[in-house]
Amino acid sequence: PPTLTVYQAYPPSIALPAVRDHRFPPVWKRDRMTWIKPSFLWMMYRSGWAQKEGQERVLAIEISREGFDWALAHACLSAYHPDVHADRDAWRAALRGSPARVQWDPERDWRLQSLPYRALQLGLSGEAVRRYADEWLVSVSDVTGLAHAVHARVREGDEAGTRALLPEEVPYVPAGGAPGLTGH
Repeated sequence: PPTLTVYQAYPPSIALPAVRDHRFPPVWKRDRMTWIKPSFLWMMYRSGWAQKEGQERVLAIEISREGFDWALAHACLSAYHPDVHADRDAWRAALRGSPARVQWDPERDWRLQSLPYRALQLGLSGEAVRRYADEWLVSVSDVTGLAHAVHARVREGDEAGTRALLPEEVPYVPAGGAPGLTGH
């Protein structure tokens, strides 16, 4: 498919205009690194089921696959890995020059418990933030209601009901692979 969905959580002052206009409002800070998460459950873990302060609204943001691949192609790992980088200085230099960062964190199950494999978080700054907001963004949807519905099923211990509500997610294979970004 030409697009994919990533998740971010924001306060209503950012989320509501973003959903209405399908673009981030002026109050959204372009000069900060912004982290996008392709995993719905990792976003639930990070936002506390959309209950943490400043993360009360969860957005499903549809972006172009081309843009996501660009970010991966211009990304550096957020942590030093000796099998990927010649040394720490080389890693630091790559990190400084990169508009995107890849971070691997434990994926989460339906109860938000750690799984034995990793989920991607992609940090965007500088040129990548500009491209994300102005070129890659296709649509913005508020999935806070879904987050709360899933959380209600989790609290009831209803695994089947929880799984039935979760967005479908499939492994992502970037165009041309992702050399140097699998240091997890």
